[in-house]
Amino acid sequence: MPVFDRDASEDSGGRDALPKLPVPNLKDTLDRYLRCMKHLLTEEQFNKTQNIVMQFGAPGGVGELLQSKLTERSENVANWVYDYWLNDMYLNNRLALPVNSSPAMVFPQQNFMAPIDSLRFAAHLISGALEYKTHLDDRDLPVDYARGQLAGTRLCMEQYYRLFTSYRLPGPERDTLVAQESSVMPEPEHIIVACKNQFFVLDVMINFRQLNQRDLLTQLEKIVKMADNEEEQLPPIGLLTSDGRTEWAESRSVLMRESTNRDSLDMIERCLCLVCLDDASGPELSDTKRAMLMLHGGGLTKNGGNRWYDKPMQFIVGADGCCGVVCEHSAFEGIVLVQCTEYLLKCMIGSPSKLVRAASVSELPAPRRLRWKCTPEIHKLITSAADKLQRMVKNLDINVHKFHDYGKGFIKKQKMSPDAYIQLALQLGFYRCHGRPVSTYESASLRRFQQGRVDNIRSATPEAFAFVKAMTERKNSTSVEMMELLKGAITAQTSYTRLAITGMAIDNHLLGLREIAHEMKMGKLEMFKDEAYLISNQFILSTSQVPTTVEMFCCYGPVVPNGYGACYNPQSDHIIFSVSSFHESEQTCSAEFVKCLAQGLRDVRDLCNKCNADCAATEERKGLYVFKTFLQFN
Repeated sequence: MPVFDRDASEDSGGRDALPKLPVPNLKDTLDRYLRCMKHLLTEEQFNKTQNIVMQFGAPGGVGELLQSKLTERSENVANWVYDYWLNDMYLNNRLALPVNSSPAMVFPQQNFMAPIDSLRFAAHLISGALEYKTHLDDRDLPVDYARGQLAGTRLCMEQYYRLFTSYRLPGPERDTLVAQESSVMPEPEHIIVACKNQFFVLDVMINFRQLNQRDLLTQLEKIVKMADNEEEQLPPIGLLTSDGRTEWAESRSVLMRESTNRDSLDMIERCLCLVCLDDASGPELSDTKRAMLMLHGGGLTKNGGNRWYDKPMQFIVGADGCCGVVCEHSAFEGIVLVQCTEYLLKCMIGSPSKLVRAASVSELPAPRRLRWKCTPEIHKLITSAADKLQRMVKNLDINVHKFHDYGKGFIKKQKMSPDAYIQLALQLGFYRCHGRPVSTYESASLRRFQQGRVDNIRSATPEAFAFVKAMTERKNSTSVEMMELLKGAITAQTSYTRLAITGMAIDNHLLGLREIAHEMKMGKLEMFKDEAYLISNQFILSTSQVPTTVEMFCCYGPVVPNGYGACYNPQSDHIIFSVSSFHESEQTCSAEFVKCLAQGLRDVRDLCNKCNADCAATEERKGLYVFKTFLQFN
């Protein structure tokens, strides 16, 4: 069993130990909003926005009224933005979960020599997940502490406790994040195994005893044999969960008319997690190909129906060694997924398979196939969902690139924040690709506060724009001047990051003001109808740092049709980038963006090296001058 590498504590980071999320000052937010947007707008757009913002923030005006109501709300709830943010970011979103919302962690490629090897891997993985769940149940998971800026601050642990106990229920207009915290319903003691688009109930507790790895392997072998029985095979119901959320809500209502379907849905919705045993997907298994398969399963012809996207944790084990985990993102952030999966992989690497020594539960009952009663209407809905998933498969343009020229080790030697540096490289790459700055999203953790999730670091700062423009145009700027621009942009990015992680960024605050206005039935205010506000929320560049200590990487899709998703994992001597876009957009191309990004990283390195060399030469000349002067006078 791996040793937790976080500080243990007698308290698992309960709400009472943490401060509440503060409400930022209204004037500060409005000033920062204008500063963030000025260089992203035309002069005419900005002048109009400036007037709207001035009216909104005027003394005694609507802004001050909304601010007072928001402050009042903050005094009465644990986290004033949590529900607003959860609905806006996830539950109100009607797009399909795969690619658009659900990120994936791609594990190292596994070398399975025989079919039994993949089942052994799956059994080991399940065993590790059950062990991790025991830590959660016992509330002995060590508390996380912040790293990087303001390191050492205690962090909220609530998200961990949703890993195996939550479910995203589709709704016609808004989904519901269901948490299984009822004392009436028994704790779930089963997982769902998907195999060949069929779903099976695998009880992990039998006769009050948890199955060991040998038992789990035995049960998985039975499931594979059952799935191979073509006479028993049922339609790929899981495809319905890949549909748009409103469409899936409607399809679920149709399914619920039959008691057989209701029972099957209940078993899936209450399970601990899913384990998807995938068929091999073809000969080429590059990082890019594996990322695609994690995000959408390859569509109906591959493993697209071997999923149930509403469940937070779906472990994928491919017969060809393509493995990873897909997560439904509304329940928790990426770092929680990373911590859990790293625990599992370290568990599997650090402890030998326990298939021989452990005692087995005798007379294991066979796993149960979930049954579905499918009417012609349901068959039609499955066909429609399959067609849409196939279009998504064709549309996704993803490029996983391992940048080997250098990593965060070099960046730290420059006395710069690796995250701020990489964000600037992303800005430079985008500007060189498209010739303009755009609204950029970088997630910033708010776990320093009760129920903290994230706010946005607006990386497209005026200072970043000045730097990338100068680096691209190269108009008579000396390396010293360029370095000053680089340092100024790094400082601006670092400062905004600090604002975001301490609850002082603008996005959540503006969202809170907007939602308070909606609750007060004020209609849509000019402030939130303004073109600048719409532009500010069109995140053409959606980015996230997801660092790992185990060899794996994260990937996700763009959040707008003409945008990029850019996830990065900085290691000491290399950086892994996963860049996504859509083929249907004529404005984007993932390969071209990666090419510009990589060249930008090399150019910034060359700038740093040149300035370092110039500084060293200057210091050497100074030393020589001092030495010569010393000789003259002695």
